[in-house]
Amino acid sequence: MKGKKPSKPQGDKGTNKFSEPKPQETRLNKYIANAGVCSRREADQLIADGEIKINGEVVREMGYKVNRTDKVEYKGKVLQTEKLQYVLLNKPNDFITTSSDPQGRNTVMSLIKTACEERIYPVGRLDRATTGLLLFTNDGELAKRLTHPSYNIKKIYQVTLDRPIENKDFDKILKGVKLEDGIATPDEMAIVTDDNMVLGIEIHIGKNRIVRRIFEHFGYKVVKLDRVMFGPLTKKNLSRGKFRHLSPKEVISLKSMTGNKKK
Repeated sequence: MKGKKPSKPQGDKGTNKFSEPKPQETRLNKYIANAGVCSRREADQLIADGEIKINGEVVREMGYKVNRTDKVEYKGKVLQTEKLQYVLLNKPNDFITTSSDPQGRNTVMSLIKTACEERIYPVGRLDRATTGLLLFTNDGELAKRLTHPSYNIKKIYQVTLDRPIENKDFDKILKGVKLEDGIATPDEMAIVTDDNMVLGIEIHIGKNRIVRRIFEHFGYKVVKLDRVMFGPLTKKNLSRGKFRHLSPKEVISLKSMTGNKKK
């Protein structure tokens, strides 16, 4: 099959099922993932279930290759494949991580609107008062892996407290804190300033407001919270409120980190 309109629903007997697609062709599961619908593995299931139509016909062939002129549909909607974009923002304070806000508050989307023509989405969230690194992409498969706890993507935050942390609380946090939604255990933690009010904490848990809740559990108020590292990405040469595109090397590094689940 070379992307032409199928005359009837296809089975799984394509003779070139495992051959490499030509430059103008894309494997169907990859096409679906690039459109932001789901991961490639989940796309395989959609294909097997007969959920995908190409040029009006159901296609169940896993190795089917989509041509640029083909019309691919899922649930009656035509999918648009596009260039994959990876944009890193140094988020400022007072911006919420959402596409739009009915209350008219500042959103992170306004900060990256000139980054590319493609529609990109934030990977995970930073709350309104949290600053620092926030990744945007239209690579649905990678975004899902980066936010899944089984891949243990580390995040490092700089935390400023309203008062010096006590040694006993420092030790208790490192051992694990029992919160309402489970145990939260940092991977590492260190005191940054002599007044014991600024700390660095490394954590891979992606639960809502997890860093703030850890310290609030012991009666501390987090005055400032800044994400300084996300996976291999840092804020080096990236001013607050500015964005940049990831280099090919950085994209490869992110994909390599999510190639296998951690034990």
